[in-house]
Amino acid sequence: MRTVLVLGAYGFFGHRISAALASTASLGVLVGGRDLGRATAAARTMGLPLEHAVALDAHDSKLADVLRRLHVDVLIHTAGPFQGQDYSVARAAVEAGCHYIDLADGRQFVAGVGALSALASVRIGISSGARAPGLATVRGVFSYGGKRIRSWQDGAWVDAYGWLNLTRHRFPPPLGSRWLGSCDVPDLELFPERYPTVRTVTFQAGFASDLGHLVVWTLAGLVKAGILADMNTFASPLNRLSRWMEPIVSDKGGMFVKLEGEGKDGAPLRIDWNLIAEKNHGPHIPCGAAIALARKIGSGASLPRGAMPCVGLLTVDEFLEPLRDLSISEKVA
Repeated sequence: MRTVLVLGAYGFFGHRISAALASTASLGVLVGGRDLGRATAAARTMGLPLEHAVALDAHDSKLADVLRRLHVDVLIHTAGPFQGQDYSVARAAVEAGCHYIDLADGRQFVAGVGALSALASVRIGISSGARAPGLATVRGVFSYGGKRIRSWQDGAWVDAYGWLNLTRHRFPPPLGSRWLGSCDVPDLELFPERYPTVRTVTFQAGFASDLGHLVVWTLAGLVKAGILADMNTFASPLNRLSRWMEPIVSDKGGMFVKLEGEGKDGAPLRIDWNLIAEKNHGPHIPCGAAIALARKIGSGASLPRGAMPCVGLLTVDEFLEPLRDLSISEKVA
């Protein structure tokens, strides 16, 4: 049996990942975080022995020693911050000789992680449901609001601005139309590198509430204009407001990937792939890759060695498998 330690296991994403892995026979799950009381309570709700709750700090200089003492085979880092973190936890995992999975979506962090060891265009968009994310997530996505980000357009790097470039996108039923804005994510760096023929890559995201999205868009515009230094001053109050509004905002969210280029026969080809989440199950989607990878490691499957972004390590079916029992459906056109 492989031992998996989830760091931040009582948090927004960590709890979902821990609960899913707790039912996997080939894995033993440790519920980790700075607060032993919260870790113990989380372990209890998952039906895990209370000794599976451990107190540890991601910033502990002796973290590698702790991982060795606990005989950790896989460390999953969900504690945040998801933007602007360093590689200290990853280095501790390397030093301890265990696998490391990180939910970080910081562009430079993910694109540069390798330092530790025939498409024409791609467009990606995500729109959330009502369930409010954790404060660390909000601060992460607000950190680049109104600030310049590099975007690959028509074979050249051009400037876009975080949460600006406002567009309206129609998702398949039952979502309908949502506002979207530009985001600074690893995909913008990774896809042009992975697919040398790609000419355009865009990534946008939005909110279930039109009003909420337009508030964020307005704040980003004030940052771009130099009126505000950044958006993080508003992260906490807007996060509280989103929680109050949960009962009256749609519980449905989704994402799409639009691919345009040439098929194997040389003819023009377009694929629209959509993932639709209902009943506020959207927050489970970012957890799917971590769950699937941990289970794959636990099964003894062969995986590439070294530090790398998780691109290409899972098939779509493998990624979706942990989400099968949820109100999440795949639509391809």
